[in-house]
Amino acid sequence: MGNFLAGKAVAVTGAGRGIGRAVALACAAEGAKVVVADQGVAVDGGTPESGVAEAVVKEITAVGGEAVAVGEDISTMEGGRRVVETAVSRYGRIDGAVCAAGILRERMLFNMTEEEWDPVLATHLKGTFTVFRAAAAAMRRQRTGALVGFTSGNHQGSVSQANYSSAKGGVISLVRSAALGLHKYGVIANAVAPVARTRMSANVPMELTEIGEPEDVAPLVVYLLSERARQAEITGQVYTAAGPKIAVWAQPRELRAAYAEDSWTPERIAELLPGTVGTDPMPLLDRLKEMADAAARKDRPNA
Repeated sequence: MGNFLAGKAVAVTGAGRGIGRAVALACAAEGAKVVVADQGVAVDGGTPESGVAEAVVKEITAVGGEAVAVGEDISTMEGGRRVVETAVSRYGRIDGAVCAAGILRERMLFNMTEEEWDPVLATHLKGTFTVFRAAAAAMRRQRTGALVGFTSGNHQGSVSQANYSSAKGGVISLVRSAALGLHKYGVIANAVAPVARTRMSANVPMELTEIGEPEDVAPLVVYLLSERARQAEITGQVYTAAGPKIAVWAQPRELRAAYAEDSWTPERIAELLPGTVGTDPMPLLDRLKEMADAAARKDRPNA
């Protein structure tokens, strides 16, 4: 057992399997008391079975750690509140909240139904909000704490996961908003975009050249929950964790601008925008042809 998170109480959603489980175990190994939150649903969000959270608690307590299982639906305000309240009532405080819960319902945009859109946004984006909202209120009173949201490289866009991509882009904006709004209370907020072998990554339609295991993601999350990260004022950032690689994503910013002498007209924009303001290349578009060619060969392209 280490002591990187000694004395801290941390809640982790999606902690029954995959990356969430690895994070919960790593937090406990570094001295944290852990709320293991997971409904135990299938990849598509169905058939909940809360036993997975209890199993992780048993793993933690078997090696001398302290943990409690919660099977709440974090897509509801009440569910998110109960996850945080469990930490506060059981351990007297909440020092870290990690939102790793997620589901997938894959469909092309032109065929996607409301039933495929809503639950994915509810789990990833609203589920992060409900826990962050409750944790932020407690951390504001404590004047200390750390929030970690889970995003994905798919926040750049996705061919067949517009729901998941939209949710993950929203998580980034939520994290940045939390970083801005909670900075004066001593609370930091960051996002992690993991690339790891999990149930959700099993059907990625390409061979990923940079990918690790769930256990490779956990150390970064532990650091982002720690006093070391808070003292260094690491906040509002998005980090990729892929096996041996850690990378930071750029903050949004304007690239180029043009100004009208009077007012813009469509004709004037047509003259100036392509050559003066221009575009920012979209790397994923460049990969579509490679993917189509690979599909024709019944092969899997490299990422």
